[in-house]
This record gives sequence, C-alpha cells and structure tokens, in this order.
Amino acid sequence: MRSQIHAPLAGLVVSTIALVAAAPSLAGELAANSRIEAVMVYPDAATVSRVVEIDLPAGATSLVFSNLPNTIDPVSLRVEGTANGKLAIGSVEARTTPAEAPQADTAIETKLRQLRTDRETVQASIEALDAKKAMISRFGQSGPEKLAPESAPLDIEKWSTAWEAVGRGLAKVGDDLRIARASARELDEQIRALEQSRVRPQPANGPRRTVTVELETDAALKGRIVLSYRVAAAGWRPQYDAKLDTGAQGRKASLELVRRASITQRTGEDWTGVALSVSTVQSRRGVQPPDMQTQRLAFWEPPPPVVRGQVLRKDAPASAMMEDARQRENLAAAAPAPARPEQAATEQHADLDASAFQASFRIPGRIDVPSDGSTRNVRIGARTIVPELSARAVPALDPTAYLSAHFIHEEEAPLLAGEISIHRDGTFVGNGRMAFVATGDSADLSFGADDRIKVVRVPVKRKENEPTWFGQTKTEIREFKTTVRNLHDFAMRVNVVDQIPISENTAIVIEQLPATTPPTEKIVADKRGVMGWTYAVNPNETKEIKIAYRMKWPADREVVFQRTN
Repeated sequence: MRSQIHAPLAGLVVSTIALVAAAPSLAGELAANSRIEAVMVYPDAATVSRVVEIDLPAGATSLVFSNLPNTIDPVSLRVEGTANGKLAIGSVEARTTPAEAPQADTAIETKLRQLRTDRETVQASIEALDAKKAMISRFGQSGPEKLAPESAPLDIEKWSTAWEAVGRGLAKVGDDLRIARASARELDEQIRALEQSRVRPQPANGPRRTVTVELETDAALKGRIVLSYRVAAAGWRPQYDAKLDTGAQGRKASLELVRRASITQRTGEDWTGVALSVSTVQSRRGVQPPDMQTQRLAFWEPPPPVVRGQVLRKDAPASAMMEDARQRENLAAAAPAPARPEQAATEQHADLDASAFQASFRIPGRIDVPSDGSTRNVRIGARTIVPELSARAVPALDPTAYLSAHFIHEEEAPLLAGEISIHRDGTFVGNGRMAFVATGDSADLSFGADDRIKVVRVPVKRKENEPTWFGQTKTEIREFKTTVRNLHDFAMRVNVVDQIPISENTAIVIEQLPATTPPTEKIVADKRGVMGWTYAVNPNETKEIKIAYRMKWPADREVVFQRTN
C-alpha cells in the first residue's frame, strides 16, 4: 500500500529505524488504540495495515500494539507515519504473549451452585420418603399374627384400625413424594435453562503478539502511525462468470467475462470496514529459482566401512552420502548457531496499479471479512469480448460437438486459474475450470453441447493379414470416416480431433496411408499422433474426414493399445 508523508507548516521529519535502535530507558508507554484501515490480500497471505492517531508529549514514548495475531511474520513489520512536528521512529519489537485464561460469569456460576445444592437436598428427601414408603408397605404386608406386641395375633376388631393407619401413612408419604419430585423437576429445569442461557466463556485463541514501537519527539505533537504486517491463514481464490451471447438474428457474438474474488481468513482478527485490495502476487513463494548443480553418472562401488568422524568420498553412492549428510546435520545442530548480523530495515511500498509483473484490484467501499473462515465473494472486474465461436468434437471418444469461444486476453492483469460458471444465452450451462492465461495469450472456453452440429464417426475398413511360411509379420489396416454436418442457418467453424496410434518400439511399425484426409494441424497440443481438421462449414453443408493407417508387428507377439499421459 502506498503511503504519503505530508509536510505541514511546522515541518516534518519521519524516520524509520526498525529493529536497530534500542528503546530509550525513560520511555513512557502509550497503548495504541488502533484500527485496521486497509488489507491487501494475496492468494496465500495478506498484508494488514493498522492506523492509530497519536498525541505525544515531548521525549520518548513506547507505543504498544496489543492483542495482535500470533501469525504475524515479524520480518514483515513496517512502521510509517505523519506528524505536525519532528518525529523519530526507533526500534520495533515483537513479543509473544500467552493467551488469557477464559473467565466465567461469577454471578451465574454462584446461582448454579446454589441450585445444584438445593437439588441435592431435595434428592435426599426423596430417598428418605422412598425408604419410609417401603417400610410402611412391608409393615402392611405382615400377617395379623405379627402385628400385636410379643408377636401375638392382633385382635380381629383392631384390623380395621391397622389398615387405616397403614393407608394414612402411605397417603401422607405419597403426597410428600409428589411435592418433592415436583420440586426436583422444577430445579432441574432452572438449572438446564440457566446452563443454556448463560454466556459460556470463550476458549483461549492461543498466544497473541504485542508490538512495541519506540517514538521520540522534541516537542509535544499530534500525528498518525501506520503499522503493517503480513499474516498467514488468509488468501483469495479467483472465480469467474462467463456469459456468452451467441448473437442470434444477425447480431455478433459477445462474451462477458466477470472476475470475482473469493476471500477467506482465519488470522485471529476480524477485518471490519476495511479498504480491501486483492493482488495476483503469491507473496509466500520463493524469490529466486533453485540452484542446479552438476549431475554425474558413475558406476556404483560398495562403500568402505564408515568410522565415526570419517569423511566419505565425494563419489560415494547416494545412500552413503545421505548418511554422511545426516551425521553432519547432527554435528551442526549441536554447535552453537552463529549470531545474525543486524541489518537496517528498509521501507516497503506496494503499488496498487497493474504493472508488467503484478496486478492489484482495489475493492470499492468498505468490506467486512470475519475471521471464522467464512467466504466473502466480491466482484473485482468485468470485460466484454468479441470472441470467435467454433464447434469442437473428438468423435473417437464422444460424438458430441461442443461450442467453444476463442479470444485473446488483453487486460493488464493475468487470468489466474480458478473455477468458472458458464452461461450461454441467459441459461446456466455448468461449471468448469479456467486455466492460467497470461496477458497477450489466447484462451478457449467451452459452452456446452451444440446440438446443431452433427458428427458421426464410423469404421470403413479393417483388414488383417495372417503370417505365412514366407513372412513372420502380422499386418492390420484400419480406416475410419467422420462426417460433419452443419444444421445452423449460418456458417460455423468446426474443429475435429482424431488420432492414429504411435509406436516407441522399432519392432512395431505404424504407417499413415494416403487415404487419410490431410490434417490442418498435424500435431495438436504437442501430442504425438493427435491431429486436427478445421473447416468453415456452411449451412446444411457436409464435410468428410478420413483417417487410415497400417500396423505391422512380429507374429509371435501380441499388441495392445495404451493411453499415454
């Protein structure tokens, strides 16, 4: 993102000395109440720019950005700023802080503990009443001879009184049980409702980062500081809408190609109301090609016995060299790492315009992208193209002719590989895959079956010659005819692809016969044996294509057709 440094009347000097100068010993701390102002999203990462308005006293101040994502790349930290006076930016320090333990709502937890205690008390009453009921029941089940004192039989005139006593006791216990169980159910409902309605403490999101920027001024001033950093766990995928108008009733065909960006992020901080841009640069890819070393082929010799500390010969086999490399890695790991020299940080600026090597798209308005991994789709551009329409068929595999649109990509930004939604004459046809198309390169998009182009492929001849006493070679001749008919009321460009087999064995000979219709494209897509015929076919016109070849191989061997990748 391009930054600008303004110069008010009081004069302005803003310097960035990141990761070099030590923090002043008497610096006061100032919490940075920052907001995310802008985000540049790459296919594999994102650069976040935070802005904070500052009101500084004279002297040294430590500006502290707290609770930042732990996915920040410390090397990518950059600080810029503007102020209405002389402001020096010193060291920039990034520290990892442990996650805070989640705190529960104490009032709700206290209420839950009280309810659970009351529930245990009611449960104890229910158990006591159950025991009392069981005892009365056992007493009522005893025979009359055991109810009187000293196990004497109870007088018959007292049986009614005993029955009434047992009945009253059971009724009283039953009423108490019903009341206790109703109280238990009510307590259970209160506990369940409170557990469901309470705000549960959020789990810790892991460690966070704190970035401290050292500032120094000669006098009190106000200004604006921008902290930018790169984070992983973010990116965008290109998506496209291809809407083809085939141009019926004399109109020319037109193709509207809409670019969309599918943005997701799990960086640990929400992007709310930010100025969002997407870039075609893959920021986490390597910056230089690998170094190719000389490769030598030699005869393998058994390695000599390896003693600890012995250095192997350079021409040792790969397995022995790998073992030696592992030993050297272990020794290097045990040795202390050399101190890294300090380097002065340089300011990094990103251009938002398309160039010869990259392109960025600024999304209009302010965009929200939450950090929950949900997808945000935004439209980033559209272009109307006048394509060349044609029908393409591979009748050896599928007799269907497919409508194809050919165009030259002339925009400054390349078309990245991504999913594409295909529409033809206002009807959704299906989904496809857009391959990478560089600026100035050509592209072909398929728009489904063209039912008005009829393609038929039939075998015409298949002749086999068995070997004789004088010749031990088997010969087979094959010939096919493909018929193409245009049922449109306008001329149509039709491309037919077919093949003859190839041989990589000198004992198998394949010859193309003169009956073959000369192809307009002898090799299609650098695939040997694959040929193409392209014709402009007028309305109701029929074209014929023939392909014929001869195969020869030793009679004592069998041959099979194999598909190569």
